[in-house]
Order: sequence, then structure tokens, then C-alpha cells
Amino acid sequence: MNEIPVLVEFVEGSRIERGKPVERSLPILRNGPPGTVIHFAAGGAVPLPTDQIVLCDDSRGLARVGFGGMKFCGVEEDLLSFRRVQDLLPEEFLSPERGFHMTLEPGTVLRVLVHGQLAWPERSPLP
Repeated sequence: MNEIPVLVEFVEGSRIERGKPVERSLPILRNGPPGTVIHFAAGGAVPLPTDQIVLCDDSRGLARVGFGGMKFCGVEEDLLSFRRVQDLLPEEFLSPERGFHMTLEPGTVLRVLVHGQLAWPERSPLP
């Protein structure tokens, strides 16, 4: 897991829903990949930037999503903040409306790992 720049583990009971690719006889350019949404057991959902996802798993009772082109920026205005630093797909496969800043409610996330190291919640210093 150290090779994944940012890994977000969502709270227990979260699950991943991935949209199905549209199959057409003519290619659709700059429409972006099908959507990815995290659903929570308590209700609610959050969309994720599918074009940045390099790992997607919810087989352990919680959603785990790895992002290849995102940077974890910490907590900003009481939200976990992530920024796009690199596109993983060629421009013609990306939506022009793609987001460059992702925020998540801290209550929906169990932990954030950066290159395999715990980045959030921050570890408490030992006394």
C-alpha cells in the first residue's frame, strides 16, 4: 500500500457504487469515466473523482479508496481536504468539469494514509 499516494478508509458500513461505462458505437470524448459514489449505512453518499482512483475495495465491511493523483492537504475549514496534483488519464478521457479540490466530512472517514503512513487522524504524542 506504500505505492498508493493517498488511501482513504471510510467508516464501517460504507460501500462503493461504481457507474457502468456507456457503450456506444461512436466514442464520447471529454465525458469523463463513469462515476464512483460512497454510500453510508446511516444514509447519505459522497461522489469521488473516479479518474483519480487506483484502488477500490469494500469487501471488509468498509470502503477503501486509493487515489493516485491526489494530495492530502489536512483539515481545512473543518473538512478533510484533498487536491488534484496530477491527471492519471489523457485529457481526451477527462471531463472539463472535473474537480480539482475534494473535501470530505471527518465523520465519514476512519483514517487517511499517505504512502502507507497514517496522516489523519493525527497520532497523539506519547506523554
